[in-house]
Amino acid sequence: MTGEAQYLDLMRRVWATGSERRDRTGTGTRALFGETMRFDLSDGTIPLLTTKRVFWKPAVRELIWFLSGDHNIRRLVEQQVHIWTDWPLAHYRAQTGEAIDRDAFEARIIADDDFAGRWGDLGPVYGAQWRHWPRYVPAGNGLFARDPAGIDQIAALVDGLRHNPASRRHIFTGWNVAELDDMALPPCHMTYQFFVDGDRLSGILYQRSCDLGLGFAFNIFEAALLVRMLAQQCDLQPGQITWMGADCHVYLNHAHLVAEQLSRTPKAFPKLELLRRPDDMFSYAFADFAVTGYDPHPAIAAPVAV
Repeated sequence: MTGEAQYLDLMRRVWATGSERRDRTGTGTRALFGETMRFDLSDGTIPLLTTKRVFWKPAVRELIWFLSGDHNIRRLVEQQVHIWTDWPLAHYRAQTGEAIDRDAFEARIIADDDFAGRWGDLGPVYGAQWRHWPRYVPAGNGLFARDPAGIDQIAALVDGLRHNPASRRHIFTGWNVAELDDMALPPCHMTYQFFVDGDRLSGILYQRSCDLGLGFAFNIFEAALLVRMLAQQCDLQPGQITWMGADCHVYLNHAHLVAEQLSRTPKAFPKLELLRRPDDMFSYAFADFAVTGYDPHPAIAAPVAV
């Protein structure tokens, strides 16, 4: 089974046979454990689901934000990207008792530096770990101080792919055990590994937890996008992206989404073109990406469990 059919099959099996479970959000899920999918990137296609419209532009902006090392929502909401707002908004409401709506909250994030610094910060989530993994250096008298730059896992990955392509250590992760409690949400798409075969670059994403109804569409698209960007930076061609899911679940309040999506026939994946080769992985801009031939079924609205 290939392409989007793999995803639809997994959603069908999870909904029909998954274990019904309580979850952190209180919503409830049905889940299966330990699933795998593979998507071919060698022909220029990108795994962008067609059985519902996926708003891929916010996904590109999110990935660029991750790669910048930022972990405050301000840069996202300035670009009208709302996918991370629910967590700090819920925290603000709980701490202050103020019944503020999302638009008003985001407006204050944009307008007020102090407010953004206090309430827009997500803690050391993805970008912080990818670009600034904590490192401590001797500070004299037997003491150690935290190096503010930390370890740049992405820069190290690119260097390794370029200079030691046969290595089995082309890995980066966001699962920093010491800092999980300080994160608004511990990383779901947590560990990535890459493999060079001749002139082809392939990747694996290990995902500890996957919301198949909402999150997967962004997760697989961004993972494939990473392969394409890394391949460009390292003078390689794209191979495939393998997705490995641990807790693969559908929320119980997404029954309408499952029924509607499974009733639709998937279409061909679109193509992705990189319009420019930036100097490094951290200099990509939204305008550098073009998706062509995307003809999806209509979007399906569903609530996010926070």
